[in-house]
Amino acid sequence: MKASEIRELLKLLDQPDIISFAGGIPDPSLFPADAIRDAYGDVLGGAEAGAALQYQVSEGYLPLRRWLAGQMGKLGIACDEANIFITSGSQQALDYLGKLFLSPGDTALVTWPTYLGALQAFNAYEPRYDRLRPEGGNMTPATYHTAGAANGGRVKFAYLVPDFANPTGATLDRKQREAVLDLAGELDIAVIEDAAYRALRYDGEGVPPILALDCARSGGIDKARTLYCGSFSKILSPGMRVGWVCAPRHVVEKLVLMKQASDLHSPSVNQMVMHRVAESVFDGQVEKLIGAYRERRDGLLDALEVNMPEGVSWSRPEGGMFVWVTLPEGTDATELLARSVKEARVAFVPGNAFYADGTGRNTLRLSFTLADRRAVSEGIPRLAALFKG
Repeated sequence: MKASEIRELLKLLDQPDIISFAGGIPDPSLFPADAIRDAYGDVLGGAEAGAALQYQVSEGYLPLRRWLAGQMGKLGIACDEANIFITSGSQQALDYLGKLFLSPGDTALVTWPTYLGALQAFNAYEPRYDRLRPEGGNMTPATYHTAGAANGGRVKFAYLVPDFANPTGATLDRKQREAVLDLAGELDIAVIEDAAYRALRYDGEGVPPILALDCARSGGIDKARTLYCGSFSKILSPGMRVGWVCAPRHVVEKLVLMKQASDLHSPSVNQMVMHRVAESVFDGQVEKLIGAYRERRDGLLDALEVNMPEGVSWSRPEGGMFVWVTLPEGTDATELLARSVKEARVAFVPGNAFYADGTGRNTLRLSFTLADRRAVSEGIPRLAALFKG
């Protein structure tokens, strides 16, 4: 296991003269703090106080699970509370799923690049990684299987962030999602769908979740192979650490056993408060964030267009939190970061951290959720000057 480059970079936020495009974190000024404060007061000041401070069932707070089942239904995923499992953030879900599926030498299929936190969660179980290509490629189910067996294990799952991916901001179209399901069916493996950013769409038409497509194919959630990981962190509050998994019941039962052996349950009071807040402000909060973050994304893209030299390219995400920048071949973004922090006082995340094989050294990730007009107008020209140098 290795230290997270992103977590280390977050420490730079404490330096007031640093302009940071590094941490992929929501803007705290947009949290529904009043609603959360009132909900804590209601829960702890009323008849539910005892339950809020007591042990909870490992599956999670029942009213919250029922609310989430209703939300999943709106996405085309018919399920009930038995298909919902509450976790301490979606990061815990990734850890549990790695523990559930992986033995040393087994293969996890991930995109190149992929979410660094997923690699960290899976690394503890000593897998090997192979490249998942939803857009198509020369890997067939047989070659994936043969490569996995040659390394002493089996292919166990495909992991991906299909909507506004961390780190690239890319979104898979319906054909690509269907292709992932085709591959998973031929390999007889699970699909882990990380949906942390799904609600943050600024442009374009939504695409059905992979789990919804899977349920339509398989005949229902309890026959599906896709495991959907959701989170309240990007919409309501990351500090409350409430995430969930929507999955077939037999998978939820296994996850419950892990929870019992790990931390028993996620904090009762946080689940109860999250339920109240989600019921009252979730849709309005999503609308508020879309308005704020769309403007910041557009500002960052405009600044890149004006300032970046020839040979530098970047993604144009329809949602989420990130823009992915590709530098000319031979440029090392890690070395550039050291210069950037020292000379320009601007931070970003080097792209190689997101590659399972350590490649992608000429790429970097910019987060725009904290990028107000001053940060963009000052930070991007400074960054571009380094590229030109």
